[in-house]
Amino acid sequence: MIKARIVITLKNGVLDPQGKAIEGALGNLGFSGVGSVRQGKVFDLELEGTDKAKAEAELKAMCEKLLANTVIENFAVEIL
Repeated sequence: MIKARIVITLKNGVLDPQGKAIEGALGNLGFSGVGSVRQGKVFDLELEGTDKAKAEAELKAMCEKLLANTVIENFAVEIL
């Protein structure tokens, strides 16, 4: 069994209204000095098999086909 983590974030230059809302909320809660909040997504997956190279290729294909909008999002695949 191979465990993996995929982290998806917005590309630089893409507006992040949710990140801005979080930034404002943190300030309202008294957390000063917080700026440039960007939000993203994390997926933890378990794949059958032991071939890490094959698993990484499959995970990248999952991101490109479904998990990430590659026009506006970056993704990083990590085998744990």
